[in-house]
Amino acid sequence: MRARGYALTELQAPLEALDFDLAPGSGEALVEVCGCGVCHTDISFIEGVPTRRERPLVLGHEVSGRVVALGEGADPALEGRAVIVPAVLPCGECALCAKGRGEICRRQVFPGSDTHGGFASHLVVPARFLQPVDVPWGKPLARLSVIADAVSTAFQSVERSGLAEGDFAIFVGAGGVGGFGIQIARALGARTLAIDIDPERLAALREHGAEWTLNPTGRSAKEIKREVRALAKESDLPATEWKIFETSGTAPGQELAFALLGFGATLSVVGYHAGEVSVRLSNLMAFDARALGNWGCDPARYPRAIDTVLSGLVALDPFIEFFPMSRVNEVIDRMRRGEQRKRPILLPDFDRS
Repeated sequence: MRARGYALTELQAPLEALDFDLAPGSGEALVEVCGCGVCHTDISFIEGVPTRRERPLVLGHEVSGRVVALGEGADPALEGRAVIVPAVLPCGECALCAKGRGEICRRQVFPGSDTHGGFASHLVVPARFLQPVDVPWGKPLARLSVIADAVSTAFQSVERSGLAEGDFAIFVGAGGVGGFGIQIARALGARTLAIDIDPERLAALREHGAEWTLNPTGRSAKEIKREVRALAKESDLPATEWKIFETSGTAPGQELAFALLGFGATLSVVGYHAGEVSVRLSNLMAFDARALGNWGCDPARYPRAIDTVLSGLVALDPFIEFFPMSRVNEVIDRMRRGEQRKRPILLPDFDRS
């Protein structure tokens, strides 16, 4: 079929409208897009981070929609179902997948990098790990698109950190992934601190999961660590084994998160920053701490992540904003300038006649 989308053709340039042919191959599904979130990873691709497929390339990896056609060998039960498309789709067959390491499967598919993504009317993806949801078409389904990355990535990072009830969880960066991560950690019984330079984000999270908030503007990492230690002592929080999540994707945020390491701490690096940062790696040794990377979310975790949203433990609506897909370049510019406070979700507004 003939699909329509907004494609990256030249670096640092606006996305251009593109018509292209799509047909599901063996084991694949053709998904009609209901909503697609815009992530800072998309901006990274525009600014020069390499994609695996050559340009022109339709970006977008936070997709919810409806399966409208299936290739040979795909599960026929998916036909017509509303689905969330995981941002990282492992092959499910290789040795790494068999070991439960689908996040590093070398045959994985990342929409908007390996294939045309969701800034479009339709996309083709492997069908194996699509996540069916019983949600009606329109904004109720479109809002769930953020589960494909911002929610599920945060969910995996929290689970993999070993976070348990009563732990002290610190999120450096309270944007999309960080904001949802704070809610997830709180739902699991952690005591939560949100650190961000944006007072509006902090104010919103005080209503949704953050017991404490801190704006680090104008203070050094050492000063911030002293404040956090004082907070922990005053509030009868654990003095050791903090769970620290770097979700800002900035050099200052990553350096601050590393500086917060203490005895037995776990640092989960979730945000992406293309530049260099300066940290003292010996802190990991001295504090017997550990640092974990996090890429996407294992499809096996998706049902639990989806349930946290559908059960009301994680609120989406205060943190998302809908835009017509035709305004994608405006949305990207707003994000670049730091003016977009909420996670944007694009709604296809193509002429479907």
